[in-house]
Amino acid sequence: MTTATRPSTTRVLAPAVALDVVLVLVFAAIGRGSHAEGVTVGGTLSTAWPFLVGLAVGWAATVALYRDKLAPLLILPTGVLVWVSTVVGGMVIRRLIGEGTAFSFVIVASVTLAVFLLGWRAIARIRTRGTARARRR
Repeated sequence: MTTATRPSTTRVLAPAVALDVVLVLVFAAIGRGSHAEGVTVGGTLSTAWPFLVGLAVGWAATVALYRDKLAPLLILPTGVLVWVSTVVGGMVIRRLIGEGTAFSFVIVASVTLAVFLLGWRAIARIRTRGTARARRR
């Protein structure tokens, strides 16, 4: 993809971060709903905040490490670093505050957040490749 057809990093960064935040909130809401804990704004935020902190750490690390080559839509390195930081950070914080980190929860959270945080990037990459091909024709 040439520079002329690729969206600028600054135009893509904010929406990418925002989408990741929304997806972490959706993950928390789904989890609360599946455990009959009530899906309220406050409840969802109380469940999501450890993962949102992990997400913020992942994005900060991504920006710091890949500033010159930052590509928010890439699965590697951006998506994987953000995903791993979200899961690990969330679980570490949950452990520190006395919340559950059962092995089954870690697996479910890891898989769900992978589907969410890596899945939208895969779809975006497929779509941008198709758009780039169409422009070249």
